[in-house]
Amino acid sequence: MPTDTTPDTTPDTAKTTAGHKTTATATTDAAPTGPIPASPPGNTRLSTRDKLVLFVLCAAQFMVALDFSVLNVALPVLGQDLGMSQSALQWAVTAFALPSGGFLLLFGRMGDLYGRRKLFLSGLALFGAASLLATFAWDPASFLAGRALQGLGAAAIVPTGMSLLTTTFPEGPARDRALGISGTLLSLGFTVGMVAGGVLTDAFGWRSTMGLLTLFALIVLPLAPALLPESRHPDRPRLDVPGAVTVTGGLLALIYALSTAAEHGFGGADVIATLVIGVALLALFGYVESRSAEPLVSLPMLRRRTVAWGNLGGLVTFSMMSTIVFVLTLYLQETLGLSAFKTGLVFGVQGLFSVVAGMYAAKVIGRFGARRTLVGSLTGQGLLTATLLGLGSGGGSVWLATAAVSLASMCHLGAIISYGLTVTSGVPDDEQGLATGLVTSTQQVGITIGIPLLGILATTSSDLLSGVHTVIALDAAIVLGAAVLVALGLGPASRVRREARARA
Repeated sequence: MPTDTTPDTTPDTAKTTAGHKTTATATTDAAPTGPIPASPPGNTRLSTRDKLVLFVLCAAQFMVALDFSVLNVALPVLGQDLGMSQSALQWAVTAFALPSGGFLLLFGRMGDLYGRRKLFLSGLALFGAASLLATFAWDPASFLAGRALQGLGAAAIVPTGMSLLTTTFPEGPARDRALGISGTLLSLGFTVGMVAGGVLTDAFGWRSTMGLLTLFALIVLPLAPALLPESRHPDRPRLDVPGAVTVTGGLLALIYALSTAAEHGFGGADVIATLVIGVALLALFGYVESRSAEPLVSLPMLRRRTVAWGNLGGLVTFSMMSTIVFVLTLYLQETLGLSAFKTGLVFGVQGLFSVVAGMYAAKVIGRFGARRTLVGSLTGQGLLTATLLGLGSGGGSVWLATAAVSLASMCHLGAIISYGLTVTSGVPDDEQGLATGLVTSTQQVGITIGIPLLGILATTSSDLLSGVHTVIALDAAIVLGAAVLVALGLGPASRVRREARARA
């Protein structure tokens, strides 16, 4: 009886075998240095070449994560320098979020079809050039153009970089360790961005935040061509243009509506209209895909329990943690009166705890499996979030906030890594770009929706502390509810393995 896991299974990485990686349908073009030898399954030790590949891919992901947060603290100074009104400053964030989230699925699939390495390098080059434009922007239009092009480059980098990682390292301990490092740097990138943004802006001005991203691109881009192999679909099927148009338009409309609602609420006509358009286009996308001979997104893939429930876990962990970081930032500065620098230190501690979690995530997943780790991490994140209900107006609450958000971030990181493994394990190499596109789309949408859906309750409350408590209670309830749903949806690991053997 074959022991390989079928696509529907939850990855129980402690049980993986040497035949676990599916490679029969993948094609590898000759790279300048040839294909990268994968680390043997069952062994977490990475070769020197593996480490260099991992460095390039993780540095690119870290650079994109940094871009999500490095500019936040600098926005007031930026607005004064470029003459942007307070209401226009939201576009510094939205101009990046729209293309970075809207084009993820499309670019992930294009990487599958036409070459992941090629698209990854193109995204890196575009991101670096766009960062340079943003660094030397001379007016709001040139700055926002740079931000939008950064987002477009990020939409190419993230799914292709993740799929290059999952096709380079076989399922099992080697991939667990690689994704653990990647997830740690992803989480750390957000935190470092918050701290570095304030330090750089105070010392060198807001342009230095964009210059830092340019520097990252200049470091990574020369190394990538010599290290990364090319891979793509062997049959070169046609791109599903109707599916690409509807899903990209739907995601763009949805992200625009949610980003705008974070500033102005859900009552605006433009928010309501774009929400309706986004939902309609995504519904149309589902209809188009059901009738397409070569769909952009395979509906059977979406019906896999690992894909559906794994992505739900990812959506919840990202959206709810971003909400907590947002409301704690308000609470620490406006209720406790901490400076921006001291607030940054709180989240700096959070980042250190995330690094520690990343060091042990692969071992935890190897021992308990990705499914149990995902459920346990969501449960831990929810319970630790609930402890923040003890926050008050006294100065001692800063220690509770620091400890709770740091420990919750360790669980959050475990959920990030295990949901990525859950979704991508068992997926053929020629569909890894699609699977990782779904993972990163979930990540982007999760980061986008948390603040407008819950954070607005804190900003519109007559009493900030009361509003913060309301958000914390809802946040914890949602995460704990998701843990229950994911556990029930994925089912016991033993039942998953029985189903896999029956299909085999």
